[in-house]
Amino acid sequence: MKTKYGIVILVAVLALTGCGKSAQMPVSGESMEPVSATLLNTKGEEIGKAHLEEQTEGVTISLQAEGLSPGIHGIHIHETGVCTPPDFESAGAHLNPAGKQHGFENPKGFHAGDLPNIEVPEDGKVVTQITTAEVTLKKGEPNSLLDGDGSALVIHADPDDYKTDPAGNSGARIACAAIGK
Repeated sequence: MKTKYGIVILVAVLALTGCGKSAQMPVSGESMEPVSATLLNTKGEEIGKAHLEEQTEGVTISLQAEGLSPGIHGIHIHETGVCTPPDFESAGAHLNPAGKQHGFENPKGFHAGDLPNIEVPEDGKVVTQITTAEVTLKKGEPNSLLDGDGSALVIHADPDDYKTDPAGNSGARIACAAIGK
């Protein structure tokens, strides 16, 4: 008798929580494939990876990188999926389909590509996750990272001050990953 109830409880728990890790569906119910991108430094050398996945709360960016200078760095999604070293100007401006100002503290709103700063420890290696509800991996949407020319994840030399337009005084572009290109 105990075994029968134990199995029923186990099945109920598995049904409620799922059997292992699976991709979450966005609110629309449409499943989108995750996207991975190689992170390059200003010399064009691979220094890490970015993995982007659409989830119910937005796009989660899982970032792993090494060889970065310790400290706080601005990180943004830029409008074009081209990462040409050494300055990555090929990535264009921040993703900004709504035509807003820069920065979370800006009273006129913020760019869809604005992200919270990342902190790199003394060893120069960072592993972090950032989730943003401002973008999507769904093609055809104005805030899609996968439009005709893709987009780019760019790490800057300095912290973003979250208010100065157009880029938060975040300094030079020191790393770039082309998304969807």
